[in-house]
Amino acid sequence: MSGLTPLLVDGLFPNGIAHYALGGLLIGLGTAVIYLGTGVIAGASTFLESTLSYVSDLPRFNKAKYVASRDWRVVFTLSIVAGAALYTVLFGDGWWVSDVQPWRFAVGGVLVGVGTRIGKGCTSGHGVCGVGSRSRTSLVNVATFMLVAIGIAQLLSALGVSP
Repeated sequence: MSGLTPLLVDGLFPNGIAHYALGGLLIGLGTAVIYLGTGVIAGASTFLESTLSYVSDLPRFNKAKYVASRDWRVVFTLSIVAGAALYTVLFGDGWWVSDVQPWRFAVGGVLVGVGTRIGKGCTSGHGVCGVGSRSRTSLVNVATFMLVAIGIAQLLSALGVSP
């Protein structure tokens, strides 16, 4: 274990692991509160779809279970954005706190959206809730997410692409 410690401290987590652990605990707590309070699995893509029921007449966005719970789901969805904005204001050096160019985030967001539809769910639904409940579909999806992400990151690194 001591051979692993320098890698964790100096390489993967140069600023320590405390804030990552705290973030994980807060995500787990939020997921548990939502499930215990509503019986709903906290997947962000489903929450986004329920929010779209306000502005779309498409049947997929207007399922009875989405419409019945969309008010609190939109608060959850907006809270994700507000939390990121609050973090940026409190701890950032400006409005943009990443070395990654904004257009790359936009392209990545579109690709994540496409993957979410293909995978029938997102990393929060599959990764946090599905894996926790030992769903075979979620385990396969998370393994796929991770393998593709690692592969693309390695490919881009080999091509010399930087943020």
